[in-house]
Amino acid sequence: MDHCSHKPKWLWRKIPASDHTGEVKGLTNQLRLHTVCVEAHCPNQMECYGRGEATFILLGPSCTRRCAFCAVDKSAPVPPDPLEPQRTAVAIAELNLKFAVLTMVTRDDLYDGGADHISKTVLAIREKSPDVGIEVLISDLGGDSDALQKVIFSSPDVLNHNVETVPRLYSTVRPQADYRRSIDLIRRAKQKSSRIVAKSGLMLGLGENRNEVLSVMDELREAGCQLITLGQYLAPSKKHHPVVRYVHPDEFDEYASQAYQRGFSAVASAPFVRSSYR
Repeated sequence: MDHCSHKPKWLWRKIPASDHTGEVKGLTNQLRLHTVCVEAHCPNQMECYGRGEATFILLGPSCTRRCAFCAVDKSAPVPPDPLEPQRTAVAIAELNLKFAVLTMVTRDDLYDGGADHISKTVLAIREKSPDVGIEVLISDLGGDSDALQKVIFSSPDVLNHNVETVPRLYSTVRPQADYRRSIDLIRRAKQKSSRIVAKSGLMLGLGENRNEVLSVMDELREAGCQLITLGQYLAPSKKHHPVVRYVHPDEFDEYASQAYQRGFSAVASAPFVRSSYR
């Protein structure tokens, strides 16, 4: 399978003004926090940092899984830092965020997948910044229902879990994950809390076809998913899964139309969209 060698014109962009970049970098370094913006090589990093925003990655920066698309470090993980929840809450208050997005590395080495740590972080943010909206982008927690309940108990406003790609590609793209387990997590989250907003997302350009994407949309809606993101996969390096195809912006628009027709309440579908973007 060959890499797409040249990015099309719609994937070239100017570096945006970065008024707050130094502030965000300085604060995260000072508080010894990690961001998915840096660890995952996000193409929107300068834009978000420039607006004084960041998506914090908890329990990291090392992940216990070996997804073929992901740039996050794969070295041996260290024990969770018990002070990370409080430091994250301080950072969110200092940045004066109105909406905070927390994600996590997968921690299959922990008894609850790190759920207790995520819950403590949400509660710490609530205590310091009670009016901040909170989204948690979690792993599948190994399918542990009790672990999921811990996260839901902390009452995040949005619970996000990305299916990432279509079932056929899991064996090569996400060999340690399970598509059905991911769909079931969203279903169980809505069963446990009708108040919580469920969200998921896919990367396009990994080798999926249109019918497969639409089928995933149908399954997400059936599970109770309300928000969906679709973005272009960009390989972090030549060692990662290749980009099979660059999806034209018009196709992203058509997928957005299909998602709305299926009843999603909000859709973000464009080449640079990522699960925590804006």
